[in-house]
Amino acid sequence: MALSDDIKPYVTPFLHQFLQKYGKDSFMWIGPWPKVIIMDPEKNKGNIHQIHFQKVHTNPVVNLLVSGLANLQGDHWSKHRKIINPAFHQDKLKNMLPAFNQSCSEMISKWEKIVSTQGCSEIDAWPYLVTMTRDVISRAAFKSSFEEGRRIFELMDDQINLITKVLQYAYIPGWRFLPTKTNREMKMKYNDIKESLREMINRREKAIKAGEESNEDLLDILVESNIREIDAHADKKSMGMSIDDVIEECKLFYFAGQETTSVLLVWTMILLARYPDWQAKAREEVLHVFGENKPDADGLNRLKVVTMILYEVLRLYPAVLVLSRSVTKDVKLGKLLLPAGTEVAIPILQIHHDKELWGDDANEFKPERFAEGVAKATKSQVTFLPFGWGPRICIGQNFALMEAKMALAMILKRFWFELSPSYAHSPYSLGTLRPQHGARIILHKLESD
Repeated sequence: MALSDDIKPYVTPFLHQFLQKYGKDSFMWIGPWPKVIIMDPEKNKGNIHQIHFQKVHTNPVVNLLVSGLANLQGDHWSKHRKIINPAFHQDKLKNMLPAFNQSCSEMISKWEKIVSTQGCSEIDAWPYLVTMTRDVISRAAFKSSFEEGRRIFELMDDQINLITKVLQYAYIPGWRFLPTKTNREMKMKYNDIKESLREMINRREKAIKAGEESNEDLLDILVESNIREIDAHADKKSMGMSIDDVIEECKLFYFAGQETTSVLLVWTMILLARYPDWQAKAREEVLHVFGENKPDADGLNRLKVVTMILYEVLRLYPAVLVLSRSVTKDVKLGKLLLPAGTEVAIPILQIHHDKELWGDDANEFKPERFAEGVAKATKSQVTFLPFGWGPRICIGQNFALMEAKMALAMILKRFWFELSPSYAHSPYSLGTLRPQHGARIILHKLESD
């Protein structure tokens, strides 16, 4: 498809046709469960985040990949969120900038070697960005166990491929317990990942309790916060997280932290390659703010044009296409009465591309719409949801945006790039919204002054 085409009917054809036929506030049956589509921003703003939600009915096989904070409810969720929050404070994120810088530098060095002889070269940027974001989360989460972290990523990759294969078939209750080749492989990978993480966590707990200096990585901060929570409630061990809970949160760090940032960066490079004027504006800003210096936290926060571009990419190509939860009790949502058990779906892609909400240019790449911030662009409505909304907004959004700004700043300082004639535009959803045929671009090395 053309880069300027509307991607909704291409990426979510059933949902697109359903909304075209039945309207924005409509519902369908998913087996025995009713599913209500909510696109009205006023309903989202005033009521959605106040509803008592629970996880929707999904294939249990998915739990073999990742669980953690994203799937918890009620007090269990509140406890985990409180323990995990310190890991994502702004001052802690600043300490992770060297990990961001090192991983980006390694990727850029590879690109410089590729283009050094001719000054330009065609590459598929997608696998490089995936490797770079994996290395970032491995260093940021497990600084002293970087190689172990990489191995866990490889295992999780294998697990994703196996689970994707299983999800392509109809769900038969109990089938996952049969000793098929795929089921045995999934169980083996699950246990391998779990035991590797368990060993790392046990080592960290012993080191922290022995008074050793902190690594200031995500795992250390999480383990320290958990120990403090348990110690503060010595008579209530349930106040802390079990080692299995910590394992699931580490897996979620890996999956969510790497996946969302890599897709944000790849769509950003594709769109900046397509719109060289915005690429030039972003580069001019980066050179003005940093010059020949390494990007730092204060400078990254001053990148207004880069931030506008990233927001517009998140609007056009959100990593997650639909937010789904089911209500635990009868509730009224505007004029709608939702009985307990109803699944509520907020179609992020459709909301982000809605011409009634964003104007006739909703399908166009126009970063200037965010020139005065998100509130002005959305008219203070809940129409921009790349990281969710309300109390359950993604805990890692600042981590992702800081990493994306760092990577983009370092790329723009070294290269200018354009789309290759061989690039085939085909966004598709595989957990997140990815480029199906990669991101083939032509890299040009910038001449040094």
